[in-house]
Amino acid sequence: QVQLAESGGGSVLAGGSLRVSCSVSQFTRSMAWFRQTPGHEREGVAAIRTDSTTFYADSAKGRFSISKDHAKNTLDLQMNSLKPEDTAMYYCAASFAWLIDDALWPHRYESWGQGTQVTVSS
Repeated sequence: QVQLAESGGGSVLAGGSLRVSCSVSQFTRSMAWFRQTPGHEREGVAAIRTDSTTFYADSAKGRFSISKDHAKNTLDLQMNSLKPEDTAMYYCAASFAWLIDDALWPHRYESWGQGTQVTVSS
């Protein structure tokens, strides 16, 4: 089981930026960020594989960037041009599988962090 711990969430005004980080015990073949709001299913935001291939939800393209920092052992998500609809609990996840079309499917991930809240106000 991979240990994951998110940090960096908070409150920001619409149009602002925020960077959330996930401390990881190890990097796996596929890693991702998901988000969830009350009463809704967990939604894939961005994913990255060990070959540095990235995947983004349409809602995140052009605004969010996923990256890995091997020196710090973190999985990061840089979020720019934030909108109120980006408000959610953000989770990082890890999978030992080599994901392709299913890189943003939550059920393909075995390990999850506890989440960090991001709130964007207008």
